[in-house]
Amino acid sequence: MDRLSPEGPPEQAQADPARWAMLAVLCASLLLVAMDATILNVALPSLIKEMRPGALEQLWIIDVYGLVLGGLLVTAGAVGDRFGRKLLFTTGFTVFGAASVLAATAGLTESVLQLIAGRVLLAVGGAMVMPSTLSLIRTIFPDPHERTLAIGIWAAVAGAGAAIGPLVGGLLVNAFSWSAAFWVNVPVVLATVVAAVLLLPEYRSPSHHDLDLFAAVLSVAGVVLTAWGIKHLAGGFRPVDLAALLVGLAALTWFVRRQLQSADPLLDVRLFASRPFLAAALATLVAMMGIGAALYLISLWLQYVRGHDALAAGVRTLPVALALLASSLLTPWMLRRTGVRTVLTAGLGALLCGFVLLAAAPPPLGYGVVAVALVTFGIGDGMAITAAAAVMVAAVRPERAGQAGAVSESAYELGIGFGVALLGSIHASLFRSGMPAGFPPAARESVGGADQAARALGHGTREGRALLAAARAAFDDALRTTSLVSAVIVAAAVALAAFLVPKGFRADSAH
Repeated sequence: MDRLSPEGPPEQAQADPARWAMLAVLCASLLLVAMDATILNVALPSLIKEMRPGALEQLWIIDVYGLVLGGLLVTAGAVGDRFGRKLLFTTGFTVFGAASVLAATAGLTESVLQLIAGRVLLAVGGAMVMPSTLSLIRTIFPDPHERTLAIGIWAAVAGAGAAIGPLVGGLLVNAFSWSAAFWVNVPVVLATVVAAVLLLPEYRSPSHHDLDLFAAVLSVAGVVLTAWGIKHLAGGFRPVDLAALLVGLAALTWFVRRQLQSADPLLDVRLFASRPFLAAALATLVAMMGIGAALYLISLWLQYVRGHDALAAGVRTLPVALALLASSLLTPWMLRRTGVRTVLTAGLGALLCGFVLLAAAPPPLGYGVVAVALVTFGIGDGMAITAAAAVMVAAVRPERAGQAGAVSESAYELGIGFGVALLGSIHASLFRSGMPAGFPPAARESVGGADQAARALGHGTREGRALLAAARAAFDDALRTTSLVSAVIVAAAVALAAFLVPKGFRADSAH
């Protein structure tokens, strides 16, 4: 049902009495898409045992979703602005449901390639959904104060979805199998699509320019190839990976130049000339890099080092979700009283404290330290993501809201993807270098490989115990060093946010 005119800006429209129900529909979809970025973290050991993917295939199963999704978001946001945000949302969520079935049935065919293809198609559907949620919030909530609160709820759901993904994955794996992490999407998709058709407004930009397909290809190729290069170069130098990185950067440069010359760009790159907008995008990217990698590695640590099953591991990651939910809902109140710079730097500072805590923890690493770090991650991520989204939405005209959503979601999803790819690869390299040379190559490749090798030897045998002890010590050491690298990255982001955002800057009015 079209409740708002596609031609008039939302600021001139009366607030729709069903706007909070509309927000619930958007948040239901966002929760599912965000969960899929991390739901396989605790399901990975079960998947490895059944499907037996290699170490590189394991990383791709986890992070191809975020990388492909991030590559498509700019194009998806532009499509939604031109052809209808509601249409893009409902189509994308339908694709998401179909992709869930494809991924879930990969276990029946025992095809790792089908599973990765399902994750890619999930990313295509997610890319159509995620910018639509934020741009529709811009349409549905004309009042700036209500809109900031709605963005806080949106950020809480997005962050909590990523954080509770391991818990939901653990419940499903324990009760069924890893494929249940995909089957659970299907009934939610069906119910949400019906509700979206009945409740959501349609909005189209008054622009009549055609979509620049070549620019769309450049943006997708640039993001994916750049991500590929960073991911693989982090694990060791190969000329083909360097070539992919250079081609990706060249494609992104060409894309930027083409957008600067366009009368109706897919992405108005001049937005990044706004220092608060640039700070918001960087804060989102860095925050999600940190928390994405941390949740991935801590989930593996809980299962392989601490010996918890999938459900117990998911429960032990719950502090990050609860802290994130609380901080996201409190951030709109903090923004009104302290301004953007204080909230952004404090949020990133909390993330920094969590990584410093992990890096400085004495061996062996205990869950108490990890739990405190998870709480600081949740607090910091909730503050940073909510404040950043409010800045980016306020930065654009209503007809460009899809671009704000695309930038916000690109930074969000690429952050998770880059975090797992870059920091996960650094951790894997450190793990390999920390394993004694006398163990089999497969056991030195990953902690999962070491666990499988120990099972073959027998966990109760002297050789099996020695292998497990070495693998757990190597994983702990690698986690501390990787946390130190993360702390350096976040510290740079804190300094940049403090420098870029003017004192007293507010996010509840256009700028």
